[in-house]
Amino acid sequence: MINELFNLTGKVALVTGGTHGIGMACGKALAKAGAKLCVNDIDDNKLETCKKEYAIDGIDVFTVNFNVTSESGVDEGISKIEKEVGPIDILVNNAGIIKRIPILDMPISDFEQVLNVDLVAPLIVAKRVAPGMIARREGKIINMCSMMSVYGRQNVSTYAAAKGGLKLLTENMTCEWAKYNVQVNGISPGYIATSQTAPIRVNGHPFNDLVMTRTPAGRWGEPEDVGNACLFLASKAANFVNGHILYVDGGILANFGYVKGENDINE
Repeated sequence: MINELFNLTGKVALVTGGTHGIGMACGKALAKAGAKLCVNDIDDNKLETCKKEYAIDGIDVFTVNFNVTSESGVDEGISKIEKEVGPIDILVNNAGIIKRIPILDMPISDFEQVLNVDLVAPLIVAKRVAPGMIARREGKIINMCSMMSVYGRQNVSTYAAAKGGLKLLTENMTCEWAKYNVQVNGISPGYIATSQTAPIRVNGHPFNDLVMTRTPAGRWGEPEDVGNACLFLASKAANFVNGHILYVDGGILANFGYVKGENDINE
């Protein structure tokens, strides 16, 4: 019974930007549960490389090149998936970018680019797959939000604005589509150990020290931690989970912070 709850055999899953990092961890989790996995990117080299990485885990991934910010590109790419693999049952809106620039220094064109990729694109892709889910009265949409969905930090204004918008978009999609048995939820990862964060995950680096002292779990998250959350939200176990943002952050949002020299009450 428990295994059946997480069995995705026969389901078609699309993970946008699923060629590496958190997206790949989500893709692997879904595929290992039986889903037919599809991933997209705008870089053919990344698509070819990811096939080899998925194959290490025995996963045959269907790859397609399209730009998530282009309505025509999304329509063409998803039409190819529907024709060659099948209708999409699970959508993970994972593709995203970040630009770390102070507000006063950020060109509006950069601000708009991040908004388009991180906020508008999930809407474009969801609008393309949702009608089929609604017609079948079944579907899962998972939007990759962020801790920046609920708080700010220096130099990430456009990313935070986009992810805050994605959180509310997730909730509004729920309000309109939950009645058709389409569950729309979000995942907000904490600080995750990926190749992108490797340079700052060293003892003595100020940001590493911040993460290690601020996170109650006392460690960086692993991509698999996010992948496991994705599997839950994509499974039957989450059939009555609607409009929820699942924070996979080791408790960081529950923690006000660390004061140097302050001891825990039990120490």
